[in-house]
Amino acid sequence: MARMKLDNYAVADAPRLGVRGWLRWIWRQVTSMRVALILLLLLALASIPGSILPQYPQDRAAALAFVESNGWWGRLLDATGFLDVFGSAWFTAIYVLLFASLIGCILPRIAVYWRQLRAEVPAVPRRLDRFELQDEAPASEGARDAFDRATAHLRRRGPFGWRVRVEERDARDGRELALSATHESLREAGNLLFHVALVGILIAVGAGSLLTYRAQAIVVEGESFTNAVVDYDTYEAGALFDESWLEPFTLSLDSFDVSFTVTGRAEDFTANVTLTEPGSEPLSTRIQVNRPLQVDGGKIYLQGNGYAPVVTVVDSDGEVAFSGAVPFLPQDAAYTSTGVVKVPDVTSGEQLGFVATLLPTAVDNGTTLVSAHPDLNNPVMLLRGYSGDLGLDSGIPQNVYVLDESQLSPLRDPDDAVWSVALTPGETVDLPDGLGSFTWEQTPRFAAFDLRTDPSLPYLLVAAILALVGLSFSLFAPRRRLWLVAPLADDAHAARSTVVRAAMLAPEHDAGAADEMRRVLDVATGRVRSIEEDE
Repeated sequence: MARMKLDNYAVADAPRLGVRGWLRWIWRQVTSMRVALILLLLLALASIPGSILPQYPQDRAAALAFVESNGWWGRLLDATGFLDVFGSAWFTAIYVLLFASLIGCILPRIAVYWRQLRAEVPAVPRRLDRFELQDEAPASEGARDAFDRATAHLRRRGPFGWRVRVEERDARDGRELALSATHESLREAGNLLFHVALVGILIAVGAGSLLTYRAQAIVVEGESFTNAVVDYDTYEAGALFDESWLEPFTLSLDSFDVSFTVTGRAEDFTANVTLTEPGSEPLSTRIQVNRPLQVDGGKIYLQGNGYAPVVTVVDSDGEVAFSGAVPFLPQDAAYTSTGVVKVPDVTSGEQLGFVATLLPTAVDNGTTLVSAHPDLNNPVMLLRGYSGDLGLDSGIPQNVYVLDESQLSPLRDPDDAVWSVALTPGETVDLPDGLGSFTWEQTPRFAAFDLRTDPSLPYLLVAAILALVGLSFSLFAPRRRLWLVAPLADDAHAARSTVVRAAMLAPEHDAGAADEMRRVLDVATGRVRSIEEDE
């Protein structure tokens, strides 16, 4: 090998790794358990922005609004994939590297574990007096009978119990029988099971994100929706999910029953629905909180409820420009609810928009009207109107529960004050400047349904249970080595005076090791005839 001289020392040139050597080194680093733990932590940290920042797959409008309102910072997060975390290249890279690391850790360890199971149990040490745990007892029928009983006792523990080796060997005073037993395979099996189950969890989560879909629909009493993308208020699906897989069932909300206490605390929410599936008769059933309805391919959950006032808006030409139920979103426990009515289809003139607050049980607290109870005991709607351009033709998606006032002007009364009124059910008010009228017809309820389907959930549950079982074995299964030694006697009298010596090697925190050793010794020497009698 070439050498170079540095002062008075001869130093060998460092060997070059080459491409193959570097690849081997990188693979060893990636498949080390240390790197696997780091990647698992990185995966958890990388998931945090996906739950904090608005994501394009879940709410594209919110993500676009975030970019628009945060300037260069928003554009930077958008360009680096933080607004689509789970679809970004860097999150995928962490996920794939974690897979490679875990599999690279597991496969060699499985091979090593398999060789250990097939390998012979190590022989008994020559000196047992150097072990802290040791004991001895006289055998009743000789060494061979004692070791036969001990072997049968140990092997009853199953394939992950004790592995036993019995041999005859030379001793200082003649011949002796030596029994060596190890109880270490269960702990390593649990460790391997945990890591294999962890890979299963990652596969199930990845497959679930690709093959699942989730959708929400708000349904007013007396109305229905069909399991189709166009009928949902929000819809998101995995990259491999095909919309043609949606089962075309129909769900109708017949009525919504709500029960409140006198103080306004909710007692029960029940959606009485009719489910119509292809080829089946309509099924009348109920959906309650934490009691979803099982349908083909998923479950329908009751996520929320509120009031959906039916309103009618007549434009300045006397034509009905809008008529229908408008869901109002509850803001507090008393169901103070806010809603927006957008009227783009006026016959002539500017478009109309309304912002309203519904008070189910309106009371005057001295300064303003507030709601005192969720039930419709004294319903009042506080209404403000706007005219101008609603911005619906800009091509940018809008939140149906928010009125964009950037191109709107508030309606004003004859005194040039901002126009606002308080309505009761069945009441009609005229809009200023002859713009038409607004009528509050009635107040049905609505229910918000959440449909979820994830074919990976059963596999994820099984993998999680196996991971928990494997972790439990890995943490709590004992690691013990047991040895028995007894001299071989030449006659019956000597056999009856045979002394069996025992020793065990176990961790210091293993409080049950000494009892286990004594139990085996008792079985071997005949003081206990079987495991059942011992217990």
